[in-house]
Amino acid sequence: MLLIDCPFCGPRNETEFTYGGPALAPRPADPGAVSDADWVDWVTVPPNPMGPVEERWWHSRGCGAWLTIRRHTVTHEITEVRLGR
Repeated sequence: MLLIDCPFCGPRNETEFTYGGPALAPRPADPGAVSDADWVDWVTVPPNPMGPVEERWWHSRGCGAWLTIRRHTVTHEITEVRLGR
């Protein structure tokens, strides 16, 4: 179980949060230059590396803030929590 340190509410159990997916890179500046296959990958294939990732979490059973956390996928250690993107 993860313990997420909400900036407003303090440390809370992950059951108070809703996972919002990986924090993705912004959309390409020139969408017309991106192939259909690359768009499908960008939209539907989440990154799944071993190591640090950035994820979005919504404090749905708390203050309602959207957080971006940096978490190690092997150890589940959370090294950073910040508001928004």
